[in-house]
Amino acid sequence: MKIVIPGGTGQVGQILARHFHQQGDHVTVLSRRPHAVPWRVVPWDGVTLGPWIEELDRCDVCINLAGRSVNCRYTPANRLSIFESRVRSTQILNQAIAAIEHPPSVWLNASTATIYRHALDRPMDEATGEFGGDEPGAPDTWNFSIRVAKAWEEAFFSKPTPGTRKIALRSAMTLSPDRGGVFDVFLGLVRHGLGGTILPGNQYVSWIHEADFIRAVEFLIERQDIAGAVNLAAPHPLPNCEFLRALRQAWGTRIGLPTARWMLEIGTFLLRTESELILKSRRVVPGRLCIAGFEFQYPGWPEASCDLVTRWRAGREEMHSSRR
Repeated sequence: MKIVIPGGTGQVGQILARHFHQQGDHVTVLSRRPHAVPWRVVPWDGVTLGPWIEELDRCDVCINLAGRSVNCRYTPANRLSIFESRVRSTQILNQAIAAIEHPPSVWLNASTATIYRHALDRPMDEATGEFGGDEPGAPDTWNFSIRVAKAWEEAFFSKPTPGTRKIALRSAMTLSPDRGGVFDVFLGLVRHGLGGTILPGNQYVSWIHEADFIRAVEFLIERQDIAGAVNLAAPHPLPNCEFLRALRQAWGTRIGLPTARWMLEIGTFLLRTESELILKSRRVVPGRLCIAGFEFQYPGWPEASCDLVTRWRAGREEMHSSRR
């Protein structure tokens, strides 16, 4: 296959580009900052049409992952960048796909599981899940993220593309042992004795193992009968206290100091990120994937965390060996 991945330089983009490249597919990443990787990288600005549009003509699949990282403080400048980098890149891809003679047969566009409300009471699937944004007392940062998610999907679905099937990937945290990824951050807390319950501890964590993320993307590419929004999350989200307990067990430690909300707010401020990433309850389940018959390799977190810890350790041992 010929696969084009706009914004494919982040953690998730690297996971997909690496996988498809190893499979023998022709991978092209569109990036604002081209760099040396084993696959093809073509410059684009994510705002205007340019020579990069030729990469989409006659390609089989477009997977748009463009968007500034949300792992930052929500200052006015960062909010504008988060919003525009997602919405405007999606809008320009709509223009490009409408303009070319041979558009991709399927376009998968990143979205986010945070589009659903803070949910402690019940799971959120595509059919019955409730969007957030109107909950009384919700922090402004939570509502901002939901506004971004809604505008992102609206930009994606606003323009018909008769020759191209569209799927919005409402992804939970994609966990891989890669350095600097989300799992690396959580494991860092555990390794330093800080992986106890992040109070109140009953907030749900939705996640997906990288292997299942890749397999789900391949599944959606092949299933021509699936379009619209699809949740990419493991079928068993679990409370924060259980999530971290399983990660401590996988690492082999019982010690994990609990973190109060006020401590978390200070810590995230110093780390220049937002507590929403940890405190909002994301109880998202993959309704459409399960109905379509997709089978998860890692449906439960204990097994997934053991695999990720094992591979994280192997990666660090290999890195240390190469330095000797």
